[in-house]
Parts: sequence; C-alpha cells; structure tokens
Amino acid sequence: MEKDKMPYSTNATPTPQTLPYTTMSKTGHSADPWHSTPKQKQIYKSSEGKPSSASQLNFGNTAITSTATPSTAHSCHTPTGIHAPVSGGKRVQKPLADIESMTIQKQRKELQLLIAELKDRDKELNNMVLAHQKQLVAWEVDRQRVLTLEQRCARLESELHNRNDIIRALTKKIKILEAQQKDRESALTSTQEQLQEIFHRELEASSHCQDLAEKNQSLNSSVVELSSHFGQMQAREQELAAMLKLKDKDMMEATDHIIDLTTRFKKLETAQRDGELREVKAKKETQEIKQRLREVKHEMGKLKDDLHEKTGENNSQREDLIRLKQENQHLHNELALAGERERRKDELLELAKSKKERTETELYCLRQVCENQQNDLQLLHLNLESSQERLQEQEERIHSSGEGRLDFSSLCLDSPMVSAFPSPVRRGQGQRGSSVIGNDCLRSEDPPVTVTVNGERRLKSAVDNEEPCSTTSRLQRLLAESKQMVANLERANLEPVSTARSHNSSESSRDSDSRARSSASDSLLNLET
Repeated sequence: MEKDKMPYSTNATPTPQTLPYTTMSKTGHSADPWHSTPKQKQIYKSSEGKPSSASQLNFGNTAITSTATPSTAHSCHTPTGIHAPVSGGKRVQKPLADIESMTIQKQRKELQLLIAELKDRDKELNNMVLAHQKQLVAWEVDRQRVLTLEQRCARLESELHNRNDIIRALTKKIKILEAQQKDRESALTSTQEQLQEIFHRELEASSHCQDLAEKNQSLNSSVVELSSHFGQMQAREQELAAMLKLKDKDMMEATDHIIDLTTRFKKLETAQRDGELREVKAKKETQEIKQRLREVKHEMGKLKDDLHEKTGENNSQREDLIRLKQENQHLHNELALAGERERRKDELLELAKSKKERTETELYCLRQVCENQQNDLQLLHLNLESSQERLQEQEERIHSSGEGRLDFSSLCLDSPMVSAFPSPVRRGQGQRGSSVIGNDCLRSEDPPVTVTVNGERRLKSAVDNEEPCSTTSRLQRLLAESKQMVANLERANLEPVSTARSHNSSESSRDSDSRARSSASDSLLNLET
C-alpha cells in the first residue's frame, strides 16, 4: 500500500535524448553515437574528387532526377547526330541535401511525438495515483463509520436485553396481582352473603336498609363491571407491563380502600343497632367510594394510553434496528467491492508499466532499424560509385580496343542491381528485378548491333536510367515499411488506459504490440541478411 501511495516521478523513465546508441556497420567500423538532433552526413564522392553523375534517390514524394537534360534526352532518341555528354552533378547534389534534411526532420518530428506521448503517459500515471490516494481516504472514513455503527448496534442490543428483563419481571408481578384479585373477588362474594344475611336480620329498618341494599347492589354492579374490565385488561397485560410498575402504588391504595370497606362493612354489622348516625356515615362513605372508583377508572384509561405510546416507541425502535442491520450489511458489501476495485487498479498499473517497457524496447528496435537503413544507404552509394567506375573502365576498354560489338552480358553482370543490393528487405522483389534486368539484357543481345559513338552514349544513358529506378523503388519500399511500423506503434500506444480495464481492449493492445514486434523483427532480420 505504501508503494501505491508514492507518486510516480516523471523523471523515472529515461527520455530518448539521454540514451546514446552505438551500432556496428556491416563493414566492421563503429557508427557515431545517437543524438537527439541528428547531424547531416557527407555525401560520398568518387575517388577522382568529382560529383557522381548518377541520378539521386528521393525518400518523399519528389520525382527522380536524371543526369540527362531535356536537350540531351531528345538527342538520345534521334538516330543521327553526335552530342557531347552533359554532367549534372552540381544539380543533383542540391536535391540530395534537401532530401536528407527532409528525412532528418521527419525522423526528428517522429521522435518528438514519441517523447510527448511518454510524458502524457507519465501524467496519466500520476493522476491515477492521486485518485487511488483519494479512494484510500474515503475507505478510511467508511471504516470509521462502520465502527461507530457497530458500537451503536451493540448498545441498542444491550438496551433490548434490559427491556426484555423488565417485561418479564412485570409479567410475573401481573400474575401475582391476578391471584390477589381473585382472592379479593372471593372476599367480596363472602361479604355479599354476609350482607344478605344482615338484610334478612334487619327487616325492621326496611327503608334505610333497602336504601343501603340498593346502594350495595350498585356497588356490586360496579365491582362486576370492574371485574369485566379487568378481564378485558388481562388480554392486554403484555402491552401494559411497562406502565404497571409505575402504578403499583395506586393499586396498593386501592387495596387499602377495599380493606377499609371490608372493615366498615364489619362495623356496619355492629353499628346496625346504633341508628341513623351510622347510616348517614355509611352513605357518605359509599359516596366517597364512588368518587374513588371513578378516579380509578380515569387512571386506568391513562394507563392504557401510556401503554399504547410505549408500544409505538418499541415498534419504532425495532424498525430502527432492522434499518441499521441493513445498512451494516450494505457497508460490508461496499467494503468488499472497494477491495476488488483496489485489486483491479493494481493489476491495471502493472499492465501499464509492462506496456511502457514494451514501448521502450520497440523504440530501441526502431532506432536500430533506422541506423541499419542509413548504413544500407551508405553501402548503396558506395556500390553505385563502384558500378559507375566499372562502366567508365569498360567504355575506355571499348574505345581502346575498337571492337565492333558491345558485350551486353558483361554489362548485366557488372550492373549495380546484382552487386550493389545483396541485402534487400524483400528478397523476392530483388529476384524479380534481377530477372527482369537479365531478360532485358538477353533481349538486347539477340540482334547484332554495330558500335558507334552515338550508340554507346545511348546505351549508357539507358543503363543509367534503369539503375536509379530500381534502387530508388527498393529504397522507397524500405522507407514505406519503416513508416508503417512506426504508425502501428503509434496506434497501439494511443489507446487510452481506461479501455484497458476491459479484457477485450487488453487483448487488442497485445495483438497490436505483437504485430508491431513481429514486423520490427522481420525488418531487422531482412536488413541483417
């Protein structure tokens, strides 16, 4: 992780300007070291110090310049008339220098484009490292949030356990209260029987006793209603468990009141003899009991409302717990996805590094190819000069001997197309060119030719025209292949890093790199052979 956090320096990859390359030519001499700004090489001259009269090569779209002027060309086609040979060395030197400068500028532009691409790749890598650091910070924040949520869940679970313990204790208390209520009901039934016996005994005090009996019946009906309400409340005991603890004191007061009533009923048994004073007191006590019963009913309604509120709060807390559990699971999933993203990003960084190394090796191969091509061009210039010297020697021999027939087979064997081009990129093309030249030579050998000064010059101009055409066509093919290789490499390097995340884009980039490598290796092998 610390390696990912370190930013990549733009100076880590060496630029092509700081990598000097030295190669050995085919003749065994060491070439000059490679420079960012290539120097112009001197044009090879003949041993006599005169400029070469052969036609020069053009690497771009320029036309091939021949040594003969329009006037001399016209004179060559005319069957009669003898003209002196015109040398065009001075005119040919200038296009050669222009052509070489144009090729050097093109190579320099291509190298600058490659350097700019490498710098852009370095910037992209730095941006990816910054994004990776930001994602790490976001991951730390998410981890802190997950820890706080886990602590909160643990706290809420402990609270739930405490509440469950409280509810269990309250249910036990409610069962005890139910047993006490049953005992009280049995006591009430016994008091009712005693009251009936008292009513039978006290027939004399009919008016007052009847009033008391009616009042007792109303009390009994209220007690029955309370018992029925209490039975209904038993179904909702679990909901009222939390609030019953707070109302235990009120229930104790109610039990005290009931005990007072029983004592008062007993006193009524003894106080029946007393008279109206005790009856008035009994009326007052019954009224007070009614008021207290009303208060108890009102308090029971309040308890119901409080129980409903508490149940609503419990439901909301359960929903919050469910929601927190879902959020926790979602965060775990996000953490797993973040881990996969980090792993994929590491793989992409490794792929980008390997791709960068491949591009550097391919650039090195291309530089070697360019140097080999320059060495081949130098060899071609030397071969052209040697072929021109041989032609001059043959002309001198012809003039000295004064023979009447020209030896075309010797000209074909000594032509630069066979000797000057031992290592073409495409051997098939060289063989075709040699076969074509051989056929032309055989055709020229068929008819007998009388040697004249005009005929010699005409033959010399034809051979000079054929030689540069074949050599320039081969050199142009070599340059076209090298440009195509560079274009393939540029296309492979210009693919964005974002598309490299998918498997298809990675395979396409690998295919293009392998094709570029194969083409570069083929060209190197052909140039070496």
